[in-house]
Amino acid sequence: MTDTKHLIEIVAAVIFAVALLHTFAASQFERLAHRFPAHSGLFHLLGEVEVVFGFWAMVLVLAMAGIAGSSAALDYAESRHYTEPLFVFVVMVIAASRPILQAVLGGIAAVAHRLPVRTALASAWLGLAAVPLLGSLVTEPAAMTIAALMLAPQVFRPEVPERVKYLALGVLFVNVSIGGTLTSFAAPPVLMVAAAWSWDSAFMLAHFGWKAATAVLINATIAAWFLRPHLLNAPASTSSAETAGTPETASRIPAQVTVVHFGFLAAVVMLAHHPVAFLAVFLMFLGFTQAYDRHQSPPIIKEALLVGFFLAGLVVLGGLQQWWLQPVVSGMSARALYFGATALTAITDNAALTYLGSLIAGISDEAKYSLVAGAVSGGGLTVIANAPNPAGVSLLKRGFADGSVGAGGLLLGAAVPTLVAMAAFELL
Repeated sequence: MTDTKHLIEIVAAVIFAVALLHTFAASQFERLAHRFPAHSGLFHLLGEVEVVFGFWAMVLVLAMAGIAGSSAALDYAESRHYTEPLFVFVVMVIAASRPILQAVLGGIAAVAHRLPVRTALASAWLGLAAVPLLGSLVTEPAAMTIAALMLAPQVFRPEVPERVKYLALGVLFVNVSIGGTLTSFAAPPVLMVAAAWSWDSAFMLAHFGWKAATAVLINATIAAWFLRPHLLNAPASTSSAETAGTPETASRIPAQVTVVHFGFLAAVVMLAHHPVAFLAVFLMFLGFTQAYDRHQSPPIIKEALLVGFFLAGLVVLGGLQQWWLQPVVSGMSARALYFGATALTAITDNAALTYLGSLIAGISDEAKYSLVAGAVSGGGLTVIANAPNPAGVSLLKRGFADGSVGAGGLLLGAAVPTLVAMAAFELL
């Protein structure tokens, strides 16, 4: 039995490594789809970053069935907790609804018009700064969805150079990852340790939040500076016209409908740990949108399902990586852990990393801080580094060449904002 278990762990580690390499090669499959049209459907499927981990999780389950039997494989798959993938799916759909988007866009536009810079530039800066910080209240997946839909027609356009778009994407991902640390419930890596280590929102704000906010503002300013020449002539209405309906249609959304939508979002956030309850709320939300369909845009069900599939695959694959990951984490000093956690986050979900840290007996307060600070700092380096990242990729990939986000481009784009976040948590 021990030999079988260890064999499965080794196979799982190999498949996890292959899946990680697949994310870096996803854009190459899109190019193959153009070169070999007879098999374009298969290559397009393999080129979808959101499909990667779900696909390889299925391979793992099949491999487990071959090694230990179908019952053992199904028992393992059913033993995983899929609350986070379900939550991200639900919150993406609700946060992307027209009433919520229009309310946020209206608030952003009102502030942007009052800033002493061009409105398009101010709007982009607020989308990269204010919305990620809003994630500390509405959760990071909701903030990512809102920011992506807001920035897509303004920043992630064919006219904007690829290198600038990758910088903006890296800033968005890093800022969302650290922007949820002002409270104890919004960022998945913080949520994993908050109860175990008695970290409440007051503690997070005092030890992480203000540092994260400083880094968010610096990163957004850096991105806005490079975006500046490409946004000055952007139409002022692009942010609303393509994401939430025309201004004429949006202006007729009754305030009561918007309030109800925010009520559904708040209910889902408060019930984030109770999938049966928040799925019930979601079904009520779908019924409400059908009753008032004239005030709705088509829900992003497909995009949200793909993201949920990605995260569920990560849950299945990540559940068998503890055998090598925990010794690595527990064997580091507090200072080494800070840099190690940042690097490890690039190859594993940062929530999984902090969860493993919460299992280490006798971990010092300094090591706790280093682990979480490193995990959130590295949350923008890859698609798998932070749970909301697949949502951003799903909503923004059409703005990049070949309709896909390259893992190498994202890594380079996130390098500078990651260093800014690391400096803020280390030096402030």
